[in-house]
Amino acid sequence: MRTTIIKRTLRVPTSDGAPGDGAAVARQLDAALLRSGFKASRDLLEHVSGLHDAEEFAGDTVRAVKELIGARGQHNPYFKEFPHNVPDTLAFWWECVRDAVEQGVEPTGNLLDLPGYGRVQHTYEEMLAAHDDLVPSLKDRVTVVRLGGTLEEEVQRLFEELATSPIPLAENDRALLGELAVLAEDVELDVPVRENRAILNAARLVAQRPLQDVDTVTDVLRLAAEASGGDVTLEEPTRFRSFRRPERRALLRALNEVAESKLGDVNQHREAWKRLGERLHPHEYPFERAQDVFAVARKEKVARSFAGQVELAFADGDTDRAARILANAPGLLLRQLDRLLRNGAADLPARVGEAVPQVSSRVLISVLEHLSNRSAPDTARVFATRARRVWIADDDRAPLDPAQVAPIVEVVEDELVRRLPEHSALHVDDEVLDVVVPVSGTEEGFGVLPRGSKLTFEGDVLRFFVHWRQQAKRTDYDLSAVLLNEKFEYQGQVSWTQLKDGGAVHSGDVTDASAGATEFVDVHRLRTNARYVVPQVNIYSGEGFDDVAESMFGFMTRDLDQMGKPFEPSTVRARSSLRGKGKVALPVMFEREGDTWFGTWLHLYLRGSAWGNRVEENRDVVKLIAAAALRRRYFTVTRVRDLFARMGSTVDAPAIRIGLAQDETGAVTTVAELGKLLSD
Repeated sequence: MRTTIIKRTLRVPTSDGAPGDGAAVARQLDAALLRSGFKASRDLLEHVSGLHDAEEFAGDTVRAVKELIGARGQHNPYFKEFPHNVPDTLAFWWECVRDAVEQGVEPTGNLLDLPGYGRVQHTYEEMLAAHDDLVPSLKDRVTVVRLGGTLEEEVQRLFEELATSPIPLAENDRALLGELAVLAEDVELDVPVRENRAILNAARLVAQRPLQDVDTVTDVLRLAAEASGGDVTLEEPTRFRSFRRPERRALLRALNEVAESKLGDVNQHREAWKRLGERLHPHEYPFERAQDVFAVARKEKVARSFAGQVELAFADGDTDRAARILANAPGLLLRQLDRLLRNGAADLPARVGEAVPQVSSRVLISVLEHLSNRSAPDTARVFATRARRVWIADDDRAPLDPAQVAPIVEVVEDELVRRLPEHSALHVDDEVLDVVVPVSGTEEGFGVLPRGSKLTFEGDVLRFFVHWRQQAKRTDYDLSAVLLNEKFEYQGQVSWTQLKDGGAVHSGDVTDASAGATEFVDVHRLRTNARYVVPQVNIYSGEGFDDVAESMFGFMTRDLDQMGKPFEPSTVRARSSLRGKGKVALPVMFEREGDTWFGTWLHLYLRGSAWGNRVEENRDVVKLIAAAALRRRYFTVTRVRDLFARMGSTVDAPAIRIGLAQDETGAVTTVAELGKLLSD
């Protein structure tokens, strides 16, 4: 848990060990952190200096930050001198065939059968010897690691931060919240996200404590799924466990207390309810409304949901009736705004004005972003689920009339302005102006930003990498990149089938990751004509992104005179976990403009094929996604700054600063905390 807290917060829990002289270890800690691109704060160094067990404490800290940036493994490329002396693809393949013949192996036409292909032919130490030391640069990243509270205090602090998040958490954070719910004190909290409530209630259910904040039937289904080790979001089927009798009674009592008007929600997850009923035995308990839930699931009782009533109204062509029904469900009303506008609903600004005070800020932000992209049809509609799975459809919707959209936008913005905290001054760091305000959780990692966020960096060479380690069977991931011009037209690609193209160089194909494997791609700013570079990770064979022991994507930059080994921790700009259901990952895309690189986070997964995914097969889809991602208008920190400007300042209020990370005073509102800043 100490390591988890350091990786998640960059705060190091204090040690309760005996006092002693750890001054020498403190100096070693600072030097070790600097080699990985980190810097210990003054209070952290002072704490280490006064510890008897300083060496163990410092070792834990260094290991945690190395894990954070993906520096724990040995990143050994296939070609040990990469990016130098990488051969032409066909010449390399012929060399592998020749070596096989010399060893008495009959070539079969399958590269994987060649003894010299796909398996690193040199040791990690031999690779290191082929590279000069890294020349430090002022452009290299330095991230501060600070001293936190006690381990118990940090556990409680992180628990409350995650539990009270105003946006749905990513999968890794949901799992962490479940762990913390067992360790932390169960204090009274305002928990706005229903998945988080279910996670906390699952811990209470097991501990036989009273359940809290259960007011819909779906809350109980989420709770049962979480308590069974399933998917609390209900997007994936759950195999419900056998519940103990006190647990069954608690779940059924919670169902019995839900208002009868909520029974229509059962229809959305009817099959899950039928499976859960087999585990709860509702007929054995005197809870009539709970029994009605399962009767609805079995279609023995009819209950129509709000969504069902709305669909009937639209099917009848009665848009005003649909709007009146939606007025009883404010969140659903705002999610149906586009449809209501296209069907000519009357008095929408007034209806929206009545609804917005009851709607979460993340929904308001999503509505504003959606409406800002509806003045013209898209070349393609790119959909992404909360699981980051993507699919594409034609945009056959008529554009919305700006004159009708404008008053609705004004109403929604006025509500967000009302929720902003009073401030005497606002300071927004330039580096976050193009960062998207998060409305859902992002991938676990370092320097990871919400989808659509842009970051700017410089460097002669852009280097990105994938690292994975298989769990039970041979697994082959392939790092590739599509090269596009300024019109998003295909210019080339670099992958295991083409090791060099258009100023980009591949480090070589590694096809087995029993001890971990890494592939790199270098793109030289001065040698490439490509305007856009879209990396992708293809699963060629073996375990999926959710099944391997570990998988990650990251990128770094360096100047040509810096030298260094392929993976230099201090040059890593970002590192993101790869966890998704698809077979092709699109973590980020890059744009080259003059001396500057721009990165745009995508966090998307394509379905792909069950086996043999290659860049040649999905490059056209990637072009559409890249164009759609860059043309889309996102709700960024710039728009938040503009809302603050509309609000005006208050003399006696505190100043607010928005940035990427906390400073020494801890007074910075980070991008991850913007949701709370905008919440009522």
